[in-house]
Amino acid sequence: MAQADPVASPEAGFDELVAQATAVPVDGWDFSWLEGRASEQRPSWGYARLMSERMARADTALDIQTGGGEVLAGVPQLARRTVAVESWPPNLVQASALLRPRGVSMVAADSDRTLPFADATFGLVVSRHPVVTCWPQIARVLRPGGHYLSQQVGPASVFELTEHFLGPQPAEVRARRDPDAARAAAQAAGLDVVDLRAETLHTEFRDVGAVVYFLRKVIWIVPGFTADRHRERLADLHRQIRDTGPFTARTTRFLIEARRPR
Repeated sequence: MAQADPVASPEAGFDELVAQATAVPVDGWDFSWLEGRASEQRPSWGYARLMSERMARADTALDIQTGGGEVLAGVPQLARRTVAVESWPPNLVQASALLRPRGVSMVAADSDRTLPFADATFGLVVSRHPVVTCWPQIARVLRPGGHYLSQQVGPASVFELTEHFLGPQPAEVRARRDPDAARAAAQAAGLDVVDLRAETLHTEFRDVGAVVYFLRKVIWIVPGFTADRHRERLADLHRQIRDTGPFTARTTRFLIEARRPR
């Protein structure tokens, strides 16, 4: 896990900030490198707390797209049998180191398309910020009466940053990841949606290095991002932050909980 470098001073030059953020590893979902450089308002529902409560009551649980395992590793009491799925090899290595000492079974699988488990295996399935939610597979592996709990990225999240680099986005792109569409997909898979909440939150980036690191890590915000390819727009952003203060954006999140009928 990368150690946070000292926060750059406001006088740090553009090249220095970009080079520093380009060199740091971006494996896993630990964002501690951004401490002091960027901030993100958290949703009011407290996903980690909700997940921990359900884990403590579950006999069998599955964490989909666990990333580096950081969220699951923070759960005080895991289900008796807990399994985590991840597809990206660097994350698999990190998640295994965190989770296997706690008895979690790691499975390498592309959960966007399939889950390599028998029908009705798990009483609880969880996922924080999945790239894709494969609702038919989730419904299949849940036991009757089992629950799926997930915090997801909502529509047009951090689009101020997306559009800074890519220009105005079409309405259909801005509408992706809509909570009501998630509800409809869950219901189409045969699940009952028992909770659905959405919030719009505040995010800010205090130096261009924070932007570079964030876009290297969260690759769907600006697909194909590299510091070299987008150097001109990064330089514009550096001047904007230097002259007017932090770059701000809106972050959207929604919580969805669904149950497989008995």
